Amino acid sequence: MAQIFRPGADTLARAVLAGIAVVPVLAVGMATTLWRSPYATAQDVTREQPVPFSHEHHVGGLGIDCRYCHTSVEKAAFAGIPPTETCMSCHSQIWTNAPMLAPVRTSLAEGRPLVWRRVHVLPDYVYFNHAVHVAKGVGCGTCHGAIQTMKLVRQVAPLTMGWCLDCHRNPGPNLRPREAVFDMTWTPPAGQAEQGTRLAATYHVKSPARLSECSICHR
Repeated sequence: MAQIFRPGADTLARAVLAGIAVVPVLAVGMATTLWRSPYATAQDVTREQPVPFSHEHHVGGLGIDCRYCHTSVEKAAFAGIPPTETCMSCHSQIWTNAPMLAPVRTSLAEGRPLVWRRVHVLPDYVYFNHAVHVAKGVGCGTCHGAIQTMKLVRQVAPLTMGWCLDCHRNPGPNLRPREAVFDMTWTPPAGQAEQGTRLAATYHVKSPARLSECSICHR
C-alpha cells in the first residue's frame, strides 16, 4: 500500500504539537516580563520638560525644602505642581535673563501655566494620597529616591502593585520621624526595626492586614 504521508510527516506533527504546548507558555512569560519591565513601568525613564528644572541644584545644592514648591503635599492627595509665580519669586531677582528660563518668563507674561510632563503616573483605578503617607512618616525618598541628586526627575521605583504591597505588608522599615520626612539625607538608624514598630503605633499606621485590603488603594 502506498504511503499517504511523507517520511518526515511524523516529525512535523510532533513539532507542531510541541509548539502548541510551548508557544503559549513562552508568550505568557514574555508578556509578564514585558509588563514588569521599564518599558511598561517607565522606571528610570527621564522625560523632557519645558524647562530643565534640576532638583540636584535646587534641593541638593541650595537646600530648598520640598514644601516650598509642593505646597499641598501635607494636606492633599496631590503634592502640587508649583505655579509660575513660585518660580518667579526667585527668578525675578536672579538669573533674570537666562535663556533656559525664557519659557518661565513667557508663562508669567502671558498668564499661561507651563505644561509639565508628569513623571510618576498611576492608573486611574489607583488611589494614592501624599498627605496620608507624609503623616504616617513615609519620607519623600522612600518612593522618589535620591531626588536631590537628579538633574531631571526620573521614576526610581516601578510603582507596581507588588512594590506597593511590599511596603503595606511591612511598613516599619520605611517609617521615619515626621520631622525627617522631608530630609533627603536621612538614613535609618541601627535600631530601625524597633523604631519602625514604635512609629507605626505612634502614628496609628493601620495593620498590614488592613493595609493589604483592596479598598485601601482601589476606591
